[in-house]
Amino acid sequence: MTRRILTLIAALVPLLVLGVVGSVVQVPFVALGPGPTFDTLGQVGGKQVVDIQGAQLDPTSGHLNMTTVSVRDGLSIFEALGLWIDGRFGVVPRAEVYPPGVPRDQVDKSNQADFKESQDDAELAALNLLKLPTRLQVSTVADNGPAKGVLRQGDELVSVNGKPVASSKDVVDAVQAAAPSSSLPLVIRRDGGEQTLQVKLGARPEDSTKAYLGITPRQVPAGPMRVDFNLADIGGPSAGLMFSLAMVDKLTPGELNGGRFVAGTGTIDPQGKVGPIGGIQYKMMAARDAGAETFLVPAANCNEARQHTPQGLRLIKVENLTGAVQSLGDVNAGRSTPGCG
Repeated sequence: MTRRILTLIAALVPLLVLGVVGSVVQVPFVALGPGPTFDTLGQVGGKQVVDIQGAQLDPTSGHLNMTTVSVRDGLSIFEALGLWIDGRFGVVPRAEVYPPGVPRDQVDKSNQADFKESQDDAELAALNLLKLPTRLQVSTVADNGPAKGVLRQGDELVSVNGKPVASSKDVVDAVQAAAPSSSLPLVIRRDGGEQTLQVKLGARPEDSTKAYLGITPRQVPAGPMRVDFNLADIGGPSAGLMFSLAMVDKLTPGELNGGRFVAGTGTIDPQGKVGPIGGIQYKMMAARDAGAETFLVPAANCNEARQHTPQGLRLIKVENLTGAVQSLGDVNAGRSTPGCG
């Protein structure tokens, strides 16, 4: 071979090696970007995303979209570099999303559990805002706990230690007022009838001076109304606010969004407090791409959101469900709203 060919081969080999390595070798990073959005007033797979049965519903229109963040894992060097250059994605260490030593399926199950809890909390927040009746139900009974064999999942709690209970806090307060090893009377409804039961309390493992009942109570709608949330393969708690708003919109006269395209994000607790979320810039991007004109931002995310607001997207700062409903009403009436500026 001539010297020219040898020189060419010597130059191409490193490029070939780089191409193979860059295309095949995975890096310990994931890419975060805009994910799919879902209209909580609409349908998915032929089912209402927020399906309310047993109640008079008011017609709705427009959108109340929940937003998500996409996570791309298993990236090659070239893929990670390309997504970073794209500008719509952020490349972060994989450990920030999937903790080292924790199997991915375990992380996914935890995210799905958070999503289910967000649905329960969203339902309660809407019911409490609308002052609709609820009942207190035993959600779980701890294995080997004091209530095991006495209380059952689905029992309705009427009173604890002679005091009527309407919330989880009421139960906690009644139990903490009693002493470990004391007998606690409970009135429950089971199979259509009331019963009075006695549970011998235990001591909390972390503090033996405090009593322990060993149940998880949960508020649920009273009467015939039932709420089902029909979204699968979604994780995390950040859809809570938009689920609550969909319920409020369906159960009250008029349209919260004025028939417009509103999107948003935020965790929510049963009292309606809205909490911060991750990936706000990607969620805003996804919302604008889908056609949203207004975006509801948890107050704690406002600083970050202000720095990455897509053109044409109006931000509304939200601290609680009551404020979100009020702000949407103000938008419809042409009044000013709290922004992130």
